[in-house]
Amino acid sequence: MQRHNDEIEKLKIPSAYVALMHQSLRSIMIPGTSTADIEKFVRDFAKRNGVTCAQIGYKGYPFATCAAVNDVIAHGFPNPTPLQDGDIVTIDTVFDVDGWKGDSAWTYAIGQVDECAKRLLDVTKQCLYKGIDKARVGNRTGDIGCAIQTHAELHGFSVARDLLAHGIGRHIHEPPVFQHFGEPGTGHLLQEGMVITIEPMINEGTFDMYLDEDGWTVRTLDGKRSAQFEHTIVITDTDPLILTDQNK
Repeated sequence: MQRHNDEIEKLKIPSAYVALMHQSLRSIMIPGTSTADIEKFVRDFAKRNGVTCAQIGYKGYPFATCAAVNDVIAHGFPNPTPLQDGDIVTIDTVFDVDGWKGDSAWTYAIGQVDECAKRLLDVTKQCLYKGIDKARVGNRTGDIGCAIQTHAELHGFSVARDLLAHGIGRHIHEPPVFQHFGEPGTGHLLQEGMVITIEPMINEGTFDMYLDEDGWTVRTLDGKRSAQFEHTIVITDTDPLILTDQNK
């Protein structure tokens, strides 16, 4: 879906709050903090700033955040277990302001992590920006996926399947919906004014996964770690515009 300039201006607001939340969250991402503590932090941040946590109640999901620790790829429930030195944890949330949504996930290293975890986080973030670089008018979603897959596999990692990038606007998930792997020149045509997420989940081992008994938590089949970085972006007539940029 192509958005008018006034709609993009409205999407900038919740996206900026999500970025600010992630900036603020860094201070508590230390050993001993639990993902339940992080959930409370995010809810309190939203309340202070007058924004709505859009994930609460979405398709029955009960939390403001998805908290993915170590082998969890996505949709992990926050819980009171303290994070340990060496863990990695992805926090994914969506804020709503006046019916418009902003979405971003970020993986955090807790304390001192091993070299493979550092490399996984570095490569995953690089995959995000390589995908964003392909998000240009006239390209297709397969160009984004190919750039991500090529870079991940070059470094010996794999791209999680069936966990998708998507359009965003009035709803969390809008067309186009697409994978983070694929062939160049395939998929949905990218047009000026489209607002999408790019959110690669990169696994240390196999891309195979399974669903926990809670019906939400997705884990790597081999028990190895997974990382994710996500931005909400706009396709423009020049470079992609990152709405959830934390460096503004």
